[in-house]
Amino acid sequence: MKKSLLASALAALTLAAVPAAQASTTSSFLLSPAPAPTDMPSPTDMTSPTDMPTSTDMASPGASASPVGPGCASLPTSGPGSAASMATEPVGTALAANPELSTLTKAVDAAGLTETLNSAKDVTVFAPTNAAFDKLPKETLDKLMGDKEQLTKVLQNHVVEGRKAPADLTTAPLTTLGGGSLTVTGSGEDLTVGEAKVLCGNLQTSNATVYLIDSVLVPGAESSATPSESAS
Repeated sequence: MKKSLLASALAALTLAAVPAAQASTTSSFLLSPAPAPTDMPSPTDMTSPTDMPTSTDMASPGASASPVGPGCASLPTSGPGSAASMATEPVGTALAANPELSTLTKAVDAAGLTETLNSAKDVTVFAPTNAAFDKLPKETLDKLMGDKEQLTKVLQNHVVEGRKAPADLTTAPLTTLGGGSLTVTGSGEDLTVGEAKVLCGNLQTSNATVYLIDSVLVPGAESSATPSESAS
């Protein structure tokens, strides 16, 4: 009888020990820290601040500028002469691609200023259209084209330092590279340089801001060119 009771007691202790052991194992698992993932990127694998785009990688303010003026609608919408195409080229090359500026291009070539314009840094160019040159008598224009010194002076009177947005033009008289002075009046879509109307302006090239104008500007004066002034 005693042996039977002892056997029953030992069996009961054995059965009680099994759940306790399992509970101990479960508790140990829950309390143990989870192993760190091995596939997480290390700090050196993550993008550092130096990988972020810098200000020089972003488009310049000039690139997003909108052309202004009543003649902007006549610009090609794509290809050579368009605003988008001009923005990728230096100013001398950009002007040459516009068929409305072929006379100006010939004048720039005759004066040997194409590379000078292309290598200039941040300038504003007032570009007379073919119609602007057509206001001059043919003999006057021919004489000007044949006089490199005078032609250079005339062309330099159409260039000022700095990339001028429309709002910058009317703050003070502008000093040209030729030493002349230009006053711009008006605002918005209605701008006048001396007596020359801006047809389409705030056009961006890779190194300049361009304003297409309807008259040739005279060195040392704030008026459009007349036959007598151009021939002198």
